Amino acid sequence: QVQLVESGGGSVQAGGSLSLSCAASGLIVSSYCMGWFRQAPGKEREGIAVIDGGGRILYADSVKGRFTISKDNAKNILYLQMKNLQTEDSAMYYCSAGARLCAPYAAYFRYWGQGTQVTVSS
Repeated sequence: QVQLVESGGGSVQAGGSLSLSCAASGLIVSSYCMGWFRQAPGKEREGIAVIDGGGRILYADSVKGRFTISKDNAKNILYLQMKNLQTEDSAMYYCSAGARLCAPYAAYFRYWGQGTQVTVSS
């Protein structure tokens, strides 16, 4: 049974940084397309970064240069480092896995975590 458990969310002031983690069980992160998505109230779930089994990465334009996705294959953990956070980055952040086509579209992904909240204040 696949489980994805996010952690690391919290509250930060604009310009600050946070790091999110996603601990995976039931699958090997090095072999799967993994991704981070976010969803703010009243908005659709937005794909922000994906990384495939070969390490190829795609970012949404809204986070390029500020967010970094990575995997620790030994620990089976997916990370998202977020810098220069802005108020518009406030959302529930979700870890995902299992896309056949590794692209930042929610419909492509099979497995989801429960999410971790990120709140950025001005």
